[in-house]
Amino acid sequence: MDLATGRAIITGGASGLGEATAQHFRDRGAQVFLLDLAESGAEVAAGIGAGFARTDVTDEASVTHAIATAVAAMGGIDICVNCAGIATGEKTVGRDGPHGLASFRKTVEINLIGTFNVLRLAATQMAGNRRTENGVIVNTASIAAFDGQKGQAAYAASKAAIAGMTLPIARDLAGSGIRICAIAPGIFSTPMLRGLPQEVQDGLASEITYPKRLGDPLEYARTAAFIVENDYLNGEVIRLDGALRMR
Repeated sequence: MDLATGRAIITGGASGLGEATAQHFRDRGAQVFLLDLAESGAEVAAGIGAGFARTDVTDEASVTHAIATAVAAMGGIDICVNCAGIATGEKTVGRDGPHGLASFRKTVEINLIGTFNVLRLAATQMAGNRRTENGVIVNTASIAAFDGQKGQAAYAASKAAIAGMTLPIARDLAGSGIRICAIAPGIFSTPMLRGLPQEVQDGLASEITYPKRLGDPLEYARTAAFIVENDYLNGEVIRLDGALRMR
């Protein structure tokens, strides 16, 4: 698929990996529409010449409205990139007792169910494009899906599920001419990480095999663009982590 003529919706597009992807796609000529719960999404969208709809990815009505708004603005959808998510840290049994069920549920609800909610509705829209290739979906997993650390039960479970559903969804959507892949980032220089003390950031970077630095969100964006434009990539989870294996 030619990114320059693509029409993309990007969740979590107000910051971090989503914002970098939105900017890169716009730089490459694509039409872009951001879906984010943060009000700042409107400002980000205006700054790059994109559309915006305040969206709760876990809510069916909210996503349905956002997709309808994006279709009205762009004339359709060819690309869906899911970056919306949260990171939580909580041990299964900690000093204060068992892992909170509400926090576990919230993590899965946003990261996994939110991703699936958006992609299923976007894919329904894409299937109506009636072309040889109707659409491409890019989800965000994490290396925590494979190398989850202590305190990451909820986060790792949600990201492992995103990785695990990639192939069956690829098989489901093949007849509709829609591809799907997932990117599993390592430790990236997102706003959340940049807020940590420099020595903490340096310590994290030292664990990476090579290059010994945090990932640049633009590297995620370029990988998403590569998936969009490489028609033979489908049903795959791509690690983007500098060969980091967490322990």
